[in-house]
Amino acid sequence: MDPIDVALLLVRLVLGATMIAHGVNHWVGGGRIAGTARWFSGLGLRNGTLQAWTSVVVEIGAGVLVILGLLTPLACAAVISVMLVAGLLAHRPNGFFVFKEGYEYVLVLGVVALALALAGPGEISIDSAADIAIVGWAGGGIALGVGIAATAGLLATFWRPQPQEVPA
Repeated sequence: MDPIDVALLLVRLVLGATMIAHGVNHWVGGGRIAGTARWFSGLGLRNGTLQAWTSVVVEIGAGVLVILGLLTPLACAAVISVMLVAGLLAHRPNGFFVFKEGYEYVLVLGVVALALALAGPGEISIDSAADIAIVGWAGGGIALGVGIAATAGLLATFWRPQPQEVPA
């Protein structure tokens, strides 16, 4: 067995499990869907409940696809989009470091997803077994392009931040 294929499997397992954990947490953790909806609304996203359920479905779905190595560029696009939205709306104002609620963590997950799309899922994947793996610049381009387009579409459709009050 090629060590590169094992390395790609390890990356897929960790990235996919992380995304599934995020989705499950939005669903049943802490404030459940209602709390997640309030959080999304607080970020300036309209239809907080729709956003909460969408995040659950996208994060769990992308995680499963990444683990399986199925439709890898599209699964990675979903990860990239989720991380872009999180980075732009929730973490960017806090700077880089994760311990200050910065964008460090979401940047790493997004770049790992892009690197996986570029490298491909490896031989230990459904994409490879079905001979449908799209790798290299094509895989990376699909992941990045679809991820950015999905983010832009979400923000254009649902993001309506409230103006900040300036103290008198």
